[in-house]
Amino acid sequence: MRYAKGFKLALLTAGFSGVAVFLNSLTVKAVGDALVFTTVKNLGVAVIIGLVLLRQKIDWSIVRANWRPLLAIGVIGGSLPFYLFFQGLSLTNPATGALIHKTLIFWVALWAIPVLKEKISGKQWLALGLIFGSNFIIGGLPQLSWGKGELMILGATLLWSVENIIAKNILKRVPADVVVGSRMILGSLILLLAVSFSGKINLIFKLNALQWLMTVVSIGLLTGYVMTWYRALKTAPVTLVATVLTLATIATNVLSSIFITHKLSLELLYQVIILVVGIWFFVKEAGKNERAFALR
Repeated sequence: MRYAKGFKLALLTAGFSGVAVFLNSLTVKAVGDALVFTTVKNLGVAVIIGLVLLRQKIDWSIVRANWRPLLAIGVIGGSLPFYLFFQGLSLTNPATGALIHKTLIFWVALWAIPVLKEKISGKQWLALGLIFGSNFIIGGLPQLSWGKGELMILGATLLWSVENIIAKNILKRVPADVVVGSRMILGSLILLLAVSFSGKINLIFKLNALQWLMTVVSIGLLTGYVMTWYRALKTAPVTLVATVLTLATIATNVLSSIFITHKLSLELLYQVIILVVGIWFFVKEAGKNERAFALR
């Protein structure tokens, strides 16, 4: 498959994401403030990406020519949705919030069809439904209600879906590391301003050694995530990448079973099987679409 490299990078990204979600759930509790934790974490990644960019020869004419989408990546990818998501989680049931966020694959698909002209067959839509349905195996269907928190999480999810589309488009013209830099450097600076205006800047300097250690590990995981994710987007369809990333759920749930509940349940096994089958079916159909396109 022409997208084999992107598929493998997306698998790696899913691994980073799954471990990060598990660790972040523990770290944000240890730090005590979601906005402060997110800002410190993203700033750490921004520093690393900045050092990477300093070692590269960048064609600044390309950056200037694409400053609008790069700015959009920083705002709607690296800053505003993080605030909306974590603020929303503080106002609603975490299970409901997680379920809303997992609709991301549908929003990405809906944007990709008209904007990027990606083809999604009826069978692929069924595969997406199977993938989404696997979330209900563990914990069942959460009680759904719509309030400010749910709307904020939905808003964050929609913004991240738009980021996927903008990133896929701009990666045709701009190096992946530059796009990563726009997301993390611009985004983290905006988050830092949000922390300052909220009067929480002093909390950053009150973190203890354990909190810093956990945050540093999260910084490493997020660095791996963004570096592999954007490279996956550059080499594979955005719908394929977004679908493969749902495998992160397996890593998160397995780690939770091992370290939190200390029990591997049959429900988890069923979820893994359904999720893997759904992704396999989607990727297989993507391969058929690719071959059909090549024959035109």
